[in-house]
This record gives sequence, C-alpha cells and structure tokens, in this order.
Amino acid sequence: MRAARVAELKGPEAIEIVEIPEPAGYEGAVVIDVHAAGVAFPDVLMTRGQYQMDPGLPFVVGGEVAGVVREAPEGSHVAPGDRVVALTMLGNAVAEVAVTPAEMVFKLPDNISLEAGAGILFNDLTVHFCLRTRGRLAPGETVLVHGAAGGIGTSTTRMAVALGAGRVIAVVSTEEKAEVARANGATDVVLTDGWLAAVKELTDGRGVDIVLDPVGGDRFTDSVRSLAPAGRLLVVGFTAGEIPTVKVNRLLFKNVEVTGAAWGEWVLTHPGYLREQWAEVEPLLASGKIAAPLPVVHPLEDAAAAVASLDNRTAKGKVVVAVR
Repeated sequence: MRAARVAELKGPEAIEIVEIPEPAGYEGAVVIDVHAAGVAFPDVLMTRGQYQMDPGLPFVVGGEVAGVVREAPEGSHVAPGDRVVALTMLGNAVAEVAVTPAEMVFKLPDNISLEAGAGILFNDLTVHFCLRTRGRLAPGETVLVHGAAGGIGTSTTRMAVALGAGRVIAVVSTEEKAEVARANGATDVVLTDGWLAAVKELTDGRGVDIVLDPVGGDRFTDSVRSLAPAGRLLVVGFTAGEIPTVKVNRLLFKNVEVTGAAWGEWVLTHPGYLREQWAEVEPLLASGKIAAPLPVVHPLEDAAAAVASLDNRTAKGKVVVAVR
C-alpha cells in the first residue's frame, strides 16, 4: 500500500510517499480501506521528535481516517461496507489501509462526505471535551477562540453554538482568515491587532466566559484579561511555539481559571469517554445542527505540504489528505 512515512526527524519535509506492507489485523480490530485522512499539529511535532509520545521510526503520519470497513470483529457495531471515521491516534493514518481497535471506530452519518469525515474526530472531539468537560459551558455563554481559521478554531466556530454558546468570537490574523471563520459559523470576528480592545467593546466591557486557546505565545496574558468574572481560559496547545506563563495573582483578583484541556490524555485514562462524546456529537452532525467540516484537501502526493501548512500557519480550516 502507499503511505506517507517519516524515516528521519527533519520536520514535515521529511515525509515521503512510499510503498509499505499493509498492516496486519488483530483480535478486536477493524480493518479500514482509507479514503481520506486528517492531519493535525501533533503531526508536525512528531516529524521533529518533539511530541510527548514517540511513535518510533519509521512511522506513518496522521491520527484519524475516514473510509470503508473491510473487516470487523464478529458482533461489532460496524460491519464490512460501512462508511466510518476512526482514530489511529499515534500515526498510521495517511495510508491506503488502517487497522485500529473497534472502540476507536464510528459510523459516519450519511450526510457527510468521506473527505469531510476525515476532519471530524480529532478536532471536533477535542472541542467537545474543551467546552463540555473542561470548560463547563453553560447555555448562552460567550466563547472566544484564537487561531479561529485553523483546525481547532473552525471546529469551535462550527460547534460552540450547538453545544450551548450564545456567541462565538473568532480571533484571526488576516481578513482572508476572517472570511474562513465566518464561513464556519463565527458570530463575531476580530483581528489579532488590537483584539482585546475589540472584544471588550463587543461585550460592553464585561469580557468573555470561555477562551479556547490552541495558539499560546504572547497573547496569553491578554486572554486572561479578556475573561469575565468566573471565566475559564482553556489551554489546548502552543502552535505559536512559545509556552506562556501566568501570574496567579491575576486569577485570584479576577476570580478566573486557567485550565488544561488535553483531550488525548483524557481519552487514554477514561475508558468509554469516546463513546459518550460520539453519542452526543453524532446526532448533531446527522441533523445538520453541527455543520460538516469544510476541509482543505491535499492529494496524497502532497502530504508533506499538507503537514507543513500547519507548521507555517497557512492552513485555513481542517487539513485533510485524500488517499483514494
């Protein structure tokens, strides 16, 4: 089978399209003919050996797929021929065949294409975890998201209102990215230059209830300042590269929280949590209350460029690699 593989830790440019043996099935696993695979920022880090978990060299990039079941365990909730989305978690996605445990596989609603489906699980379930489990989103609250034209950002603008938010404010760096945020459902959009003052004006000085921040870097302190009383700042990642620090007296005086939101770690330590998430998210996708992703699709031959677009922050939306 063809696959996008990393044999040297030299960044996204080290990704090569190679022929490798198909993975072998195992007890309790589902074999999937992959049509499309999603990539995310952890894939950038893994190509440099900077991620907290090491897949070992060589490895196939990507952690989520959409495709058609070839084989499934007897009595499983999926069967051969089913359209599915699945998590492979640590690599092994951008390839023509994937094998993953049955509990990581979910039927894809008929109204969502396979290419769009490849953009659902990693980002949408991360955002669901952030807003529901860690952010304790209450009906009508205001959510602000940084990096709103990226994968996590567009998931937030697509999902937040359906999960209870009354308003979703997107922070982006350019007018072009502002259009991406609006197309994905943002109710308000502000540019990074002067964003804090713009948000204060939009909220009549009150601030926002939740900030979802996959960017980090130098805007972190202003994110704390943007919070309303009892607000929550959710730390999702550091695509800006710099890991910020916080002076805890700011939290005390404002009665606000800074909360870590590492979805992958939570899934690994909370058996059954993925099923709980999908039980809420799938009906919302099937009914159209949560719109399908609008992915940026690259052919398999351009897998290196797809991952690089996350590294250089040119990606506008969820990045997907079409495999078939």
